[in-house]
Amino acid sequence: MPTGELRYPSPPPVNSTTTVDDEAGLVWAQIKAEARRDAESEPALASYLYSTILSHSSLERSLAFHLGNKLCSSTLLSTLLYDLFLNTFTSDPCLRAAAVADLRAARVRDPACVSFSHCLLNYKGFLACQAHRVAHKLWTQSRRPLALALHSRVSDVFAVDIHPAARIGKGILFDHATGVVIGETAVVGNNVSILHHVTLGGTGKASGDRHPKIGDGVLIGAGATILGNIQIGEGAKIGAGSVVLIDVPPRTTAVGNPARLVGGKEKPAKHEECPGESMDHTSFISDWSDYII
Repeated sequence: MPTGELRYPSPPPVNSTTTVDDEAGLVWAQIKAEARRDAESEPALASYLYSTILSHSSLERSLAFHLGNKLCSSTLLSTLLYDLFLNTFTSDPCLRAAAVADLRAARVRDPACVSFSHCLLNYKGFLACQAHRVAHKLWTQSRRPLALALHSRVSDVFAVDIHPAARIGKGILFDHATGVVIGETAVVGNNVSILHHVTLGGTGKASGDRHPKIGDGVLIGAGATILGNIQIGEGAKIGAGSVVLIDVPPRTTAVGNPARLVGGKEKPAKHEECPGESMDHTSFISDWSDYII
């Protein structure tokens, strides 16, 4: 290997017999190995890495500690938040599985994500999503004042505004994450990738169930706005800056303001890959327009 070339480890393998805790254990072991390596190579971070990762016995304890310190305030103490996060993560294996799936999503889909530990410590989209999962759990338990207080802190600290009632799947990548807004009755499926400044909002004139429903494997480009109780079909792609007000069929691409389907409404072009995982933002350009620089 040439001098100075970095080799990033592949995510730990998972097979059909791996349990939630086994998978979390595999990822946690790699996170600790990465933290030890980074502490040795950069002594200035040794204390930070010890307190956030190396001193903890599990992923959920590390995540609860880190989120508690990120989201605390002078009146919302880190110890209270740590207990809240830890109790919620340890009592619900679905939340632990979702956190691991989200870590894997960032590691595999984002070339800037150099390690699992980098995502755990520094990716505010990942952290905001895990905090939202806890807020959503509180919401479903009718602990709504606490859910809304946590939602407010996440919005203040991470600039990510997800209503605690919104339902979010697993394997989610909020890439960059700044300015993401997801409304109360929105639903986001599994293996979805959402870029910064995306809004899943209402039309402003409806009540009740009024926000978008995003299918599995969808990719939503930066600055896209999707409004109303509409369906974005499984494996669809929404181009950056698009404004979407009506349903988008599965495996199609919607682009523009107002958005239109690549290939036309009557017979839209369809793709085979899962854009939420492939992160292919631009393959439609030649079919959509005569775009030339």
